[in-house]
Amino acid sequence: MGDLLKESLTWGHFLIFVLAAVVMLLIVLGFVTYTILFERKVLGWMQLRPGPNRVGPWGMLQTVADVLKLLIKEDTIPQKADRPLFILAPVLVFVPSFAVIATLPFSKSLYNADLNVGLLYYAALSSISTIGVVLGGWASNNKYALLGGMRSAAQMISYEIPLVISVVGVIMMSGSLNLRTIVDGQLGGIWHWNFLPQIIGFVVFVIAAVSELNRTPFDLAEAESELVAGYFVEYSGFRWAFFMLAEYVYMFAMSTLITVLFLGGWDAPLPFLNFIPGLVWFALKFLLVVFFLIWLRGTMPRIRIDQLMGLGWKVLLPLALVNILVTAAYLGIING
Repeated sequence: MGDLLKESLTWGHFLIFVLAAVVMLLIVLGFVTYTILFERKVLGWMQLRPGPNRVGPWGMLQTVADVLKLLIKEDTIPQKADRPLFILAPVLVFVPSFAVIATLPFSKSLYNADLNVGLLYYAALSSISTIGVVLGGWASNNKYALLGGMRSAAQMISYEIPLVISVVGVIMMSGSLNLRTIVDGQLGGIWHWNFLPQIIGFVVFVIAAVSELNRTPFDLAEAESELVAGYFVEYSGFRWAFFMLAEYVYMFAMSTLITVLFLGGWDAPLPFLNFIPGLVWFALKFLLVVFFLIWLRGTMPRIRIDQLMGLGWKVLLPLALVNILVTAAYLGIING
């Protein structure tokens, strides 16, 4: 009887995990669908044009129509492409982008996995997508795709270093790699949020995050004016959609991470506003970060590849190291 009870509990936990994963996937897909529409609307507003406004009321179904078109579009594989790697690349890009969401908390009680090394988990797993990008460029047997893949590898590896080092100061102040613990260390109002004492780390992290997302002004891997579409130039249909889906899922994950690490997570900016649910505050901060990323795309020109690499190695990396020294000195003074 005891073994049957344990087995039923095990299956029950497994079904709960599967259900939670399905719900999270639906939430993320909904976010991607309407973030694309929101981005097109915002860019249209910035450029004094209406944006999508035909499919559905106010163009609300435009992205849905685009997704349906991609799903029924012919899936082509170049004759001289490395077929197994060509097929594997989109999967290697997308799966880590969704898997990193497992450790991200959205409120005090809304989270999937409470890992003691949640931040390390995110950094380690998100790096796998770089392999998929390089494989996609290599397997396509196209010079533009190969150049895009090589650029992306250089860019993502270079900016992962300042990205990770910039959060060391946050880890030192909170004493933990657990994302919920980091938020708990920022409770009490906006003056306790990490973006104030960690302003150097915050700026470095945001710039490196934009580069990791391959978004303007750091979209060198898919520069249309130079590389047509970069590492996924030979992809079409649902495989192409996997690459684009991964980009916006990472936008979801990175915006959540910025909110958790530096903007107090679900903490209200002022204590007397605590009657508003924490999930609302989290959503507002999260959407502000998403708007900032879209705003950059509408205002910033693409920089050159040498400027990109120089910024990462000569500016962001030294600033991230300085931030660690300043944080260590500050903690030494207040604790000693």
